[in-house]
Amino acid sequence: MHLKNSQSQSWVIKSQSPAILVLAGLLIVVQPAMAGWKAGAARINITPAYPVRLSGYGNRKTEFEGVKAPIWAKVLALSWDEEPPAIVMTVDNVGVPSTVRDSVLAALQDQHLTTERLAICSTHTHCAPMLSGNLSNLFGMDLPAEEQERVERYTRELTADLIKAAHEAISAMQPATLSMGHGEVKFAGNRRLPTPTGFANSPNPAGPTDHDLPVLKVTDAQGVVRAVFTSYACHCTTMAWNFIHPDWAGMAQAALEQAYPQAVALTAIGCGADQNPYPRSQEALLHQHGESLAQEAARVVNGPTRPLQGPLACGVRNIALPYGTLPTPEQWAAQAKEGKTIHEKHLAGLYLAMLARHEPVPTELPYMVQAWRFGDGLAMVFLNGEVVVDYGLRLKREYDKERMWVNSYSNNVPCYIPSERVLKEGGYEGGGAMLYYARPGKFAPGLEDKIIGAVHELVPEAFKAR
Repeated sequence: MHLKNSQSQSWVIKSQSPAILVLAGLLIVVQPAMAGWKAGAARINITPAYPVRLSGYGNRKTEFEGVKAPIWAKVLALSWDEEPPAIVMTVDNVGVPSTVRDSVLAALQDQHLTTERLAICSTHTHCAPMLSGNLSNLFGMDLPAEEQERVERYTRELTADLIKAAHEAISAMQPATLSMGHGEVKFAGNRRLPTPTGFANSPNPAGPTDHDLPVLKVTDAQGVVRAVFTSYACHCTTMAWNFIHPDWAGMAQAALEQAYPQAVALTAIGCGADQNPYPRSQEALLHQHGESLAQEAARVVNGPTRPLQGPLACGVRNIALPYGTLPTPEQWAAQAKEGKTIHEKHLAGLYLAMLARHEPVPTELPYMVQAWRFGDGLAMVFLNGEVVVDYGLRLKREYDKERMWVNSYSNNVPCYIPSERVLKEGGYEGGGAMLYYARPGKFAPGLEDKIIGAVHELVPEAFKAR
């Protein structure tokens, strides 16, 4: 069993540029600090030292059976000139809920951290502990009290770990250089295969994919790599066992940290809700996929990269995504008795209990869109939920694809976010998965333009193709 420990990366550099001041006929040379980046990175082991249910697959019947590899949270803190820090985290978990993010944000108010300057990205490994408030109908039942208590305990501990690592990263901030480049990795494949009876979770070579690999490199004044941030549009579902493991994203981070021993490696997930790693279901493939991404990221890091300048402009837009027609109380009651699965029956029971407490059934989902702008060199977008590939592809068509970076599974993972195409086609990503997230129904049409419209409000015309 792996016990928790933390490791932070820091460096100290003095960076100044000369200026000349004329005073009383005397030339005085002064050395004001030049505007530039500061950065700090940290990581913390978030592997539990006690049994807990894993999330991601609803067919598991017991708490985890062992630890195949440790899981981590990584933090990169950035600021330009004298601005407050902005923090991006990657967490080896299927989905960090907004309640955890709220607690982290509240604890970091002493660092002048505001909501638009905090991004928490889940790697979406399906072999990490369940968290309170995420995928609450995954097992179609309430967990036994002692198991639920361990889920809540782990959620509290993870929250504390994220706060600790954030403080370490901020404390480690020193002058740095940021640059970026793009690579390509091809193990992600579309998993929505059309069949006569609907869409199957199976390889669809004709379906859309996004093999882009954006890479952010952070170096110190001596040119030493201190952080590498990557993002790839693919599910972390190589294995479906009942062991703790960070999947390909964790293997990629481990390989990059081996290649750059003084660096912290962070891996986020792009719009990969309808993408699976292929091939899959063999342990060796965890390393194969992770190392293929790490090798390509290292090729980018070691080659010519494009410098990024500030300032760092951060913003959010809070919108609402309406649900379609919802069941009536009578329909909920019928489903509670006659549902085809335990998940359908349990979901109906949850909403009947809500009605009995005179609580209104929600008719829309609160949704946050976040964007960071690194001068005019990069727009980095963070989207809630399991977002299908159409969003990333569309944004990279509407904007300069070399300067548009799209992450999903960010800040909250409330459910799948289908495009208009996928919503119309239906299937698991189009509405079927709402059952496991305990949502009352599928979305109404129009959500894609609402989300893209929010991105347009945050990312100006200057980022469109030159």
